[in-house]
This record gives sequence, C-alpha cells and structure tokens, in this order.
Amino acid sequence: MVKPYLALIALALCACAAQEIGTSTPQPNIVIVYTDDQGWQDVGVYGAVDFSTPNLDRLASEGVRFTDFYVSQPVCSASRASLLTGCYANRLDIHGALNPNSENGLKPSEVTIAELCKQHGYATAHYGKWHLGNREEFLPTRQGFDTFEGIPYSNDMWPKHPESPKAYPPLPYLMDEAIVRHTPDQSQFTTDFTHLTTKFMRESHAAGTPFFVYLAHPMPHVPLYVSDKFAGSSKQGLYGDVIQEIDWSVGEIMKTLDELNIADNTLVIFCSDNGPWLSYGNHAGAVANLREGKGTTFEGGIRVPFIARYPGKIRANSVCSEPAMTIDVLPTIANLIDAELPAHKIDGKDIWPLLSGDARAISPHDAYFFYYRTNELQAMRAGKWKLHFPHNYRSLEDRAPGNDGTPSKYNYSMRTGIELYNLENDISESTNIVDDNPKVLADLLKLADKMRADLGDSLLKLDGPGIR
Repeated sequence: MVKPYLALIALALCACAAQEIGTSTPQPNIVIVYTDDQGWQDVGVYGAVDFSTPNLDRLASEGVRFTDFYVSQPVCSASRASLLTGCYANRLDIHGALNPNSENGLKPSEVTIAELCKQHGYATAHYGKWHLGNREEFLPTRQGFDTFEGIPYSNDMWPKHPESPKAYPPLPYLMDEAIVRHTPDQSQFTTDFTHLTTKFMRESHAAGTPFFVYLAHPMPHVPLYVSDKFAGSSKQGLYGDVIQEIDWSVGEIMKTLDELNIADNTLVIFCSDNGPWLSYGNHAGAVANLREGKGTTFEGGIRVPFIARYPGKIRANSVCSEPAMTIDVLPTIANLIDAELPAHKIDGKDIWPLLSGDARAISPHDAYFFYYRTNELQAMRAGKWKLHFPHNYRSLEDRAPGNDGTPSKYNYSMRTGIELYNLENDISESTNIVDDNPKVLADLLKLADKMRADLGDSLLKLDGPGIR
C-alpha cells in the first residue's frame, strides 16, 4: 500500500520540478537615455550647481553611479556609433560628426543593440536624435528599430546656426523613414520624445512584449530650448532649465515603470554622449575640475555621467570607480538577454560585474583608447594612468567663453607632447609625470602599438587593417 503513495509523491515532485525548470525569467526591458553635450558635473550627484536633478539622483540611489565612465570619442556621431555597436567608432569608419551632406553612416552590416534585442523578441524604438547617417540605408529602421521619430542629425544643423547659417538646409523631422515636417519646434523636443517613449513602453507591456527603447535627447546641445513648464525654473539660467526638464523626463520613465509594475525587470541607463561645448559659455555644461571639454580627449571631453538601475540585480546606492566605456554596453546587454555577440569583431566587453556592484570587480580591459579626428590615436587610459600622444587640440585657453547662444573662438593651435598623468591624484591632468615613470610609459606604448596594428594611427601615418 505504501508504494502507490510513494509513486504519486514522486510524480508530484517531478511535475513541480518540471514546472520550475520550464518557468523562464522574463526578459528584462531596457531603456537607454542618452543626452547631448551634458557635462560630467551636470547631475546633482556629480556636483551640479544652481539646478537640481532629483530623479537622476534617485536613479543613482537605487542603482550604480560610475565616476570614471568614458565615451570613445568626444563628438556626436562617433560616440553614438560606439554605444550602439560595441565598437570603437573608427573601426566602423565613422569619425567626428556627420552632416546633412555626409555620404556615409552606420553600415547596415553592423549589428546594433536593437538588432540583438529584435532577435530575442523585443519591441524596439528610437526617439530623438539619430546622427548616424541621414540617407535611407542608414536610418534607425534599417538598424533594428521598429520605429523612429526625431531628427537625423544635430539640432544646430539648420539655417539658424549662429556661425554658419548658410551651411545647412531646414532641419527635417522624421517618422520612421519619412520627413513629416521641417524646422520643428525644439522647445517641445524633450517633452514630446519623453511622451513617445512612455507610450511605447505602455503599448509594448500591454502586448506582453519586452522592449528596448533608446531615447537620445537632442538637448542640451545648442541651440538650447525648453518648454514653458521649465522656463525659468533654475537659478543657473537656460542651461539649468534644460537639464531640469531632462531630469523630469527620466522621472516620467521611472513613474511609468512603477505604474506598470515592471521597474524590477527593467534596466535603465543614463549617459551623455560627450563633454560640454565650452565655447558656448553659459549655454554649456560644466566639468568640475576636469580639463577641457567636447572636441578634446582630455577628461572633460570624454568622461561623462553614467548611471544604471536594475532593482534586485544592481546594488542600490553603489559607486564604481573602475574605468568603463560605452563600447561595453552592447556586450553587457547581450549577456543579460542571452544573445550571441556579433560574428565580426567588437571592442567592448561585458562589464556586468562592475554594474552589479561586485566590490571585487575590475575593468575587463587592459586599456581604453581615445581616437579623434580622422583616426588619430590621441590618448589612452590603463588603470589609473592616462597617456596623451603628441597632437593638436582646441582650447579656450585664457579666452572668455561665449554668451547666450553665441560661441567664442577656440585656439586650435594648442599641442600636447608625450604626457602622462596619474588620474587617482591628478584628475585635472595638470602635472606631467612621464619622465618619472619610464616603465609605465614603456608598458603603455606596447599596448598602444598593439592597437595601432589593428586600427592604425593617422598621426603616425599608419593604416588600420581592422577598419571595416
């Protein structure tokens, strides 16, 4: 009489085990908020002055804040290419900022985060600024995004440009691949793109579909515009007003996730595409005591705010001081959604241990490399060390910055030598210690030569066989 009961119990246990094994964890939703020209200091938890960012500060308190996070290049198109593909932008043959007449863009053969997500059943959307080619074959809908609404390049590339008004046509506004109007009202950009994002999240959730949404705000890139509800809201002026509206945008996303009860299954990433455009003065952001800004490979140009939240997976209120870069976002997301990496070479590595708050985690890279202009290897970082190679750069030097939307002129004749800095105690890159550290220099030069053998270096007239 005992054996039948034991058999029933065994069957029940097997059924439970099978149910347990068959129950898969829902794929995480992914939201990336990418701002334009927002300085490293321009978030409350990074030291913002005269404006507040309570929603971004909350995001950091519920997740992780990186102190030493980098973009691959200090300029729009190259930075965005690296974020979406996990590659140094010059590997993709993308340099600088594309313009309305550019013939090139992000090649369809490249694999984006959106395409990896699509392969795993995600709904995908991009709202805001694209800037990876405005020809049809380069548009977001050809790069894995189900839908796109926004502008194809920077918001200053229009006839109201303060220095080159005749250089640009009317700014187009696209829905998917169709231009629906020209010269849109930029004061509504942040609000409209936020509403589109939250609507997409709601619709995807209602359909039972995991989602990836890439919200690339055109702000605070000049010209600065803000909606009436935030005009005059900060002590800092228009720039502060714009940042506070971006903070509101992040708050709306967080509120929507809470209302849908999916915050615990959503990775939210906030980052800027490069440092501030310092020549615009009071219409530019701040970098605290970092050196220089956008358009340079000094820390102020390439070090950016980076915050990530994934409740229960990322340790709350954690701070990571290990170096990391946008090239690492794609492989990290690929790991999270169990996607295979692209068949072709990428440069990024999975930084989930850093994101999750593992105190023992270190950067998976020996070094990060900073190219600029047309394939110039200008600088690199390895651990605490930052090495600059001889190159020309722009600086305001002792010149006064611009004011109220009109920039001042840079001095483009500035030049570095071989310069080595210890960023642990010299974040401002003020004291060149190359002569005191010959072994460090030798080790870094070996790493640089290895990179040059792959991607070249136009400063040394070296071609890069790894450029696609």
